[in-house]
Amino acid sequence: MTRYRPRTFALELVMVAVGLVVAFPVYVLVNLALRAPSDTSSPLRPTTSPTFDNFTEAWRQGALGGALANSVLVTAGSVVVVLAVSAAAAYPLARVSSRWSRGTFLLIMLGLVLPFQLGALPLYQTMRDLNLLGSPLALVLFHCGLQVPFTTFLYTGFLRALPRDFEDAALIDGCTPAQGFRHVVLPMLKPVTVTALVLNAVAVWNDFFTPLLYLSGSAQQTMPVAIAGFVGQYVTDWNLVFAALVISVVPVLLVYFALQRSIINGFAGGLKG
Repeated sequence: MTRYRPRTFALELVMVAVGLVVAFPVYVLVNLALRAPSDTSSPLRPTTSPTFDNFTEAWRQGALGGALANSVLVTAGSVVVVLAVSAAAAYPLARVSSRWSRGTFLLIMLGLVLPFQLGALPLYQTMRDLNLLGSPLALVLFHCGLQVPFTTFLYTGFLRALPRDFEDAALIDGCTPAQGFRHVVLPMLKPVTVTALVLNAVAVWNDFFTPLLYLSGSAQQTMPVAIAGFVGQYVTDWNLVFAALVISVVPVLLVYFALQRSIINGFAGGLKG
């Protein structure tokens, strides 16, 4: 058995301290979300008379039902397209060693170097010409173009570390390259797929600038923009802001708890790969 050493005790203290630092903002968030607006005491003081009126009022005033549906639609649509396109693009880039493959990979990697703000005006004009302003589809197209280079980079690095023995065996058995990718390679990509899913979903869900730009002036909005609507120049009801933030966090937490084991295994497998 491993002996309990002073070093272990010190490590436990560090972990507890880190846990308290992470939990402190969550405590303040939930504490103020449950506090009545008339209570102006310190945010650190526990709320003695919690109320859920802030949640119902925030849901009504901010039209959070439609905003939540738009955020789910944009995030799910973007992530599905990004994962499918990136996995399909990374397979030939990782397996073919010709000059065109290396050149195409470098061209895609330019998307990681060039800031998207350089193309903000042309992209806005393109969305306007396509009559997509005010539509969540504009956000899906934008995030697909923005996230595909990074996700392709993840898939390509993971594929280059995978042995080709199973693919070669499938080709000898009569599979086409497309069938080999679908039935042999794709199941082995689960670790990096879960990692890419989490990173892309968080980035799309929390995006504020793009929905503000493309959905401005319409009834459509996402959760970050809807929450920002509670903050005014002269009056700000922080209890409603914190209540809306809790509502925005709940779907992400539900997805995390539902996929907790796959997410942890995915990150661990991705790091080992």
